[in-house]
Amino acid sequence: MKAGVTREQPLVLVVEDYQDAREMYAAYLQFSGFEVAEAGNGVEAIEKTRELLPDIVLMDLALPRMDGWEATKRLKSDPRTRHIPIVALTGHALAGFAEGARAAGCDAFVTKPCLPDALVAEIKRLLDQHRRKSENGTEGGRTPKSSKKRT
Repeated sequence: MKAGVTREQPLVLVVEDYQDAREMYAAYLQFSGFEVAEAGNGVEAIEKTRELLPDIVLMDLALPRMDGWEATKRLKSDPRTRHIPIVALTGHALAGFAEGARAAGCDAFVTKPCLPDALVAEIKRLLDQHRRKSENGTEGGRTPKSSKKRT
């Protein structure tokens, strides 16, 4: 789906290299009323995000081909995708990981395994926050025009 197309339900892109985990997240999210797309590595995550423009991305950080850290940095540096909220999913609960994920551009950080209801609640919180920013014209993906005069 391209920009400007309205979906009935928010689209979540689940980026996870373990197929069983990806399918479990997808099934629960569909059960919870979301549309779901899937990607199995960081390269695929970038391609699908640019193609589908999902409402939110669940990004595993430990991925083949390109890790979630780099995929997130690339998505957040791209004007077409920087406004899309990204939730970092990781099995690492070490101190500093959440800060590192935020520094890479993630909007939230969830440690796996997590309760499905907690994940859905975090997705809804971020989508509501993103919607409010869009309505107020303060969406992070928009760049204000420079106040400098050209000479």
